[in-house]
Amino acid sequence: MIPREWLRKIRRIELRTTLLVENLMAGQYRSVFKGRGMDFDEVRPYEPGDEVRRIDWNVTARTGVVHIKKYIEERELSVLLLVDVSASKNLGSTFQSKRETAAELAAVLAFSAVLNNDKVGLLLFTDKTERYLSPRKGRQHVLAMIDLILTYRPRSTGTNITAALNRIFHAHSRKAVIFLISDFMDTGYERALKVVGRKHDLIAVPILDPVERELPDIGWVVFEDAETGEVVELNTSEPETRALFARNAMQLRERTREHIRRAGLDSIEVETDRPYLRSLTRFFHTRFHRMHP
Repeated sequence: MIPREWLRKIRRIELRTTLLVENLMAGQYRSVFKGRGMDFDEVRPYEPGDEVRRIDWNVTARTGVVHIKKYIEERELSVLLLVDVSASKNLGSTFQSKRETAAELAAVLAFSAVLNNDKVGLLLFTDKTERYLSPRKGRQHVLAMIDLILTYRPRSTGTNITAALNRIFHAHSRKAVIFLISDFMDTGYERALKVVGRKHDLIAVPILDPVERELPDIGWVVFEDAETGEVVELNTSEPETRALFARNAMQLRERTREHIRRAGLDSIEVETDRPYLRSLTRFFHTRFHRMHP
């Protein structure tokens, strides 16, 4: 039984993201994600301007009239959302946690997919595969995904991005659009990004909380690593401490960006204290102009 509070949250996410998708995202989504390829449709007589390479020589020889093969795009895609649900995703120094932000972002992408008649699936991961929902269509399927992202209690607290990518790589032989939603608090995943990115359309979605950017000045604080359990005590009122923290945070962020760039992937950077619509719009705009110069 889902608690009433979570039901309200799921309903709120559905309403907000459905309006966003119907008004803004659906057309952009379709314009930047290609189908699986081209399917043969029919043979028709040649018309001026048709490509010579499309001529069907067998039909042309048989009828004495030049015919060409007509193809249509096989539009249907499989969209996969890989969502990191390790312990660090529960961090939320603003009005919502990284996990709640991931759920809302996943909802926008999933509703965009089903509105375009594409299938969408979900993989929740920590340092192991936690839950997997195979790609399907329909609103109820998307709602079940949002529910899982928000309410699922993982068995583990760690993060293993490589293992999650390997699972998808071996499970899906046909090309899919994959959104990897994580805070990327992990190491050693660079090769997996490259390998999966060569086979699938892989998009990295780093999520960051503002407290991971800059420490607030609130005196002595005991910090516990949500994934390892390591504890450290810091005086956040010391400028040197805050400066060191900010420097390390920026280095981690730049390292993540560099891994994504070297793998040749697109990315959507999201911060829990800023509207994600801006990041999404920038992603769609950049990709559209690259695909349609």
